[in-house]
Amino acid sequence: MSQQAKPNAPCVSRRTAMKVGGLAAAGLVAGPALRMLGVGAEPVFVASGQRYDRGLETTIRDGLMAVGVRPDSLAGKRVLLKPNLVEPSRLIPHMTTHPAMIVATAEVFRGWGAKVTVGEGPGHVRDTETALIESGVGEALADAGLVFRDLNYERVGWRRNRGRFSKLPGLYLPESVLEADLVVSMPKMKTHHWVGMTCSMKNLYGVIPGIKYGWPKNVLHHNGIPQTVADINATLPRVIGVVDGVDCMEGDGPILGSRKHMGLVAVGANPAALDATVARIMGLAPERINYLALARRRLGPLSEARIEQRGEDWRGLVDPFKVLDKPHLQKLRAEGGELVS
Repeated sequence: MSQQAKPNAPCVSRRTAMKVGGLAAAGLVAGPALRMLGVGAEPVFVASGQRYDRGLETTIRDGLMAVGVRPDSLAGKRVLLKPNLVEPSRLIPHMTTHPAMIVATAEVFRGWGAKVTVGEGPGHVRDTETALIESGVGEALADAGLVFRDLNYERVGWRRNRGRFSKLPGLYLPESVLEADLVVSMPKMKTHHWVGMTCSMKNLYGVIPGIKYGWPKNVLHHNGIPQTVADINATLPRVIGVVDGVDCMEGDGPILGSRKHMGLVAVGANPAALDATVARIMGLAPERINYLALARRRLGPLSEARIEQRGEDWRGLVDPFKVLDKPHLQKLRAEGGELVS
């Protein structure tokens, strides 16, 4: 059956086909291009009962392989891990990606022969060294022999905006991002007081250099957060996600919210499908989150029918996050859930 004749087949542009084919063409992940073209579903892996002090490396390795990452393709490849270090504080460790998640993910890729670096351009702090100290990430990376790249101040290159959801004609990207064979978005699972949720797609704001876009990436904000989140994800060619859902943040996220223990790790080769699954676990309707709604049909699926669950079934893990009592956030809730002010 041809793509045109297939009932309910998604509308896929040539641009989209090129985008989703990036991982497969690079030989890093099996099958996403075919899945986006309507054949099969995007796999998302979820594991519960996770802790920072043991077992993460095994879980992350299992998750990556479950979503189609090919270990034999990664020897000698440059892998950039992008955690969330938005505004670290020793008093709020549930705000940022835990160091144990970063090191465990790095060890998986190093075990497969990849050259791993860790990079971040914190959105709220200009002093990245302070961010590394406050988050504990700097010490962990030093102990593990991992190199850190400050994405806020690196040399940059300009790339055409392949999303065109905003009016920005292109995006400046740091050289570590441009040179990477694979970018791994490593968000903290948490609420966001403006867009509802921050996960693997929103976390990629941190690859945009502050030296060009300001703090907290003001140029992007002025061009629309949902639109620029989608633009960044459309423009970066090879991205997968590993979500720190062990100790999470609810309420007034992404900075001032409360700790919520979930004990989860989630992995996906398609960030939109991954974030849609995480949203459901948080008690949010993914199609009501603006940047996910933009991503639908062009960057990845949101519907349950086109997301294949690997690991544990998300339905048994749903535990609605508290959201602020604001109309633009209340409408995101799938059903019920507690409000905070």
